[in-house]
This record gives sequence, structure tokens and C-alpha cells, in this order.
Amino acid sequence: MSCTSAHALDTLAAELRRRGHEANLIAPEGREPWLAVRNPQVPMLAETVLAHAGWFWWPWRDRIGPAADVPVAADRVLRVPAATSGDGA
Repeated sequence: MSCTSAHALDTLAAELRRRGHEANLIAPEGREPWLAVRNPQVPMLAETVLAHAGWFWWPWRDRIGPAADVPVAADRVLRVPAATSGDGA
């Protein structure tokens, strides 16, 4: 397991949890770690985040943002598993 990737994902997980989302670091033996992110208000809204070469990535290989800018990365991650408000906004 890459300690750098795991540390970056753990830092992002802490920020996402602070914002009220579930974020669990998954680190299987012999594989790169990933972050499982879920909106607890709408459990079907979930996403996976990877970290590699100083960046956070979606599994389909699009960059989310630099690992050095966790707040911006968290903003982008939370756009996916966001609950829509009841007022149509």
C-alpha cells in the first residue's frame, strides 16, 4: 500500500466527515487504497475516490484536484453524492 496515497485519502476522509458525509478508507493488502464516500441522507449517492501522484482521481481516471488542496477536492467530491433539496433547487 502506498503510504502517501493512504495519507492523502485519510486527510480527505476527515474533511468529508467534517462536512457530514461518510468516508471510509479501504486499504486491501497488496492493492492501492481508495476512499468510499457516501451521503448518509441519500445512501444510494456514493462514490469512490483514488489518490495517485499527488492528485485525487475518480475511478474513470478524471482528476478531482490536487491532494495538497483538500478543501477544493472535498468540494468537488461532494458535488457527486449531494442530496437535492426539496425546493427544486
